[in-house]
Amino acid sequence: MYEFFDFSNWHFYIALILSVINAGVLCLMGYKFLQVIQLSGYHSRGYFEWLKGSGGVYVGRLAMVAVLSTLCMIVTNVIVLNYNEYLSYLGLIFYFLFCYIYIINVHLAPKKTPLKMTHRMNRAMILLFILSFLVSFGLILLSSMFLWFFRFGAVALSPLILPILVPFTHWLMKPLESAISKGYMKKSKKKLAQFPNLIKIGITGSFGKTSTKNFLATILSEKYSVCATPFNFNTPMGITKTVLDYLSLGHQVLIAEMGARQVGDIKELCELVEPKYAILTAIGAQHIATFKSLDNVKRTKAELPNYIGENGVCVFDIDSEPVADIESQVKCNKVTVSIKQKADVYATDIVTTNKGTTFTLHIGGKELSCSTRLLGAHNISNLLLCVAMARELELSDEQILSGISKVAPVEHRLQLINGENDVVILDDTYNASIEGSQRALEVLKMFEGRRKIVITPGLVELGTLERLENYNFGKRISEVADIVIIVNKSNYLSIRQGLLDSGFDETKIYEAENLLATQSIMKDMLMPHDVILWENDLPDNYI
Repeated sequence: MYEFFDFSNWHFYIALILSVINAGVLCLMGYKFLQVIQLSGYHSRGYFEWLKGSGGVYVGRLAMVAVLSTLCMIVTNVIVLNYNEYLSYLGLIFYFLFCYIYIINVHLAPKKTPLKMTHRMNRAMILLFILSFLVSFGLILLSSMFLWFFRFGAVALSPLILPILVPFTHWLMKPLESAISKGYMKKSKKKLAQFPNLIKIGITGSFGKTSTKNFLATILSEKYSVCATPFNFNTPMGITKTVLDYLSLGHQVLIAEMGARQVGDIKELCELVEPKYAILTAIGAQHIATFKSLDNVKRTKAELPNYIGENGVCVFDIDSEPVADIESQVKCNKVTVSIKQKADVYATDIVTTNKGTTFTLHIGGKELSCSTRLLGAHNISNLLLCVAMARELELSDEQILSGISKVAPVEHRLQLINGENDVVILDDTYNASIEGSQRALEVLKMFEGRRKIVITPGLVELGTLERLENYNFGKRISEVADIVIIVNKSNYLSIRQGLLDSGFDETKIYEAENLLATQSIMKDMLMPHDVILWENDLPDNYI
């Protein structure tokens, strides 16, 4: 060991250089693992669930790189070591060649959401590089002590530790990241304090949050200057970024979409935003895998109306049974909406076509005829939530009707796209819930006289309910579709069995490994006038 650290020993400097190079290589090889942990919200649970499932493929590839490289280097060492010990380094050529092939394959693979090099990820990459260097140097040191002939070849084993090294890196960074996040949140709260008259609205629910947020922003813009969280910015840092980067002195309203994966998440967001107004969309089994029970989902969503208290106003979609339960228990000023029964704000005479929807709006004792480009009755439920809130914020009937007429479908949320040869695409790929998939199929059913194709990877994040609900999903699809393409293997068997048990033609069921395979199937079968429903689009951490 002491000889190894002899600064006059060339092997020591070669070990240092090799460890630096290998650390860079490992950072590149860790792309997929870094991407998945980012998609999992930097939570280890989601990462390790992926690792147990789809991630096994990548672990297997790393093992193959390590085994093949090790064998090649052992053979090289045996052949050349007796001639010149420095020639034994030639075996490293095989290792770096196999690493290069792995890196190219991972980086060229299609990605729905590529790794984003945020400030947080940059910090994680620096630490990963340091840890990779230490691992590489440590392996060389140990092999130099016990397996001298294999000393530099030991780096070939380093890729095997990547699946654990990546989450370990983020675990080490957690205290620092928590401190940084709290600093930004404190800065955000300080900025919000400069807007004493700002109308702050929180929106939560299991699904429909983003659509409701966008609809509300459109309608309220008839009277106010509105700042709404963009895209799906519904986490503490997402809302913080909105306040710091988007909120300006001219804004009169802040609409904050509030997402959650565990009890207490909504309360944390409320303490950040301090809303006086709230909207509770429908509640279901979405994200039950992380919440563990529907009661936990309800308890978490109830944190919003409980926070605003008796001085605040909350709008409830009472057609959702869990929301109705919450509405009956919380203490705040309540406004109810419905498309099934009379409520404070409700709709009747709902007529949905492939062009949009008309309905009669009942509000404040008046009946108003409305027309919108939105598809599906569920979107009318979301729209009513916005109308009720607009009424609370003193918009006139004329302003409300004008806003409704301007509301546009949200991208990837049952968005109608007209393709070539009169092909219609219903893009519902943002995500899928049990209730949302039912509504999408109802819209698909309206296209009578056309061949209907459903493309889906199924429903996810349903915990122990996942197999059963995908089986039931298959049964519902069988009532509407003529052709079904199931993307990804995870839910294939459950959906397929549901289709077959409902008498669906087995020859009309296709399996596609990924998006490219789906496009290949569609290229051969697509006909003029077809209607295609893309229901859900799994992110890369499910693939």
